[in-house]
Amino acid sequence: MSLLSQLMNAFQILPGVGPKSAQRICFNLLQKNKDNAIKLADILKEACEKIGECQRCRTLTENDLCRICLSDKRNPSQLCIIETPADLMQIEQATDYSGTYFVLHGRLSPIDGLGPNELGFPKLIDILSKEPIKEVIVATNSTLEGQTTAQYIAQMCQKVDIKTTGLARGVPLGGELEYVDANTIAHAFGSREEY
Repeated sequence: MSLLSQLMNAFQILPGVGPKSAQRICFNLLQKNKDNAIKLADILKEACEKIGECQRCRTLTENDLCRICLSDKRNPSQLCIIETPADLMQIEQATDYSGTYFVLHGRLSPIDGLGPNELGFPKLIDILSKEPIKEVIVATNSTLEGQTTAQYIAQMCQKVDIKTTGLARGVPLGGELEYVDANTIAHAFGSREEY
């Protein structure tokens, strides 16, 4: 397989990039943007080597703890549980939420091999028992797996007597937070309801 074919195949690992898009990207980078292509490759390599998970909330960060977990301006009594780091970014941009987060990196899905351990529930239980959390906001996606995950978390919180709320149904059923517009997220977040 030629180097060009390998490059095109490599770009197809990105979401939404098929053979034609990969071909256009490759030709653009190789014909018109070689300096930027080299810069992209260098930054991507460095990011892959240096970015990992926050030791507390599991979002992506270059440090042991992310900027949110290190901030003394965040409300430690609220914990928002989300599926992905992209969801965290959406909530930060769309709302005035000032609490902390916990990132699951998925949702309960036994078929895909995602159970409580893979989603970090042992760490979450530790956080719930040791931190002064009064409200858990479950902001999982409105998919069947997302709702199942939300119910599981709500039951965990009931055992330690922590109020659990979920986003209002402004987020469409089957929708992914990452793709929902900021106004819808802000409305759903402001109108959250107790489980």
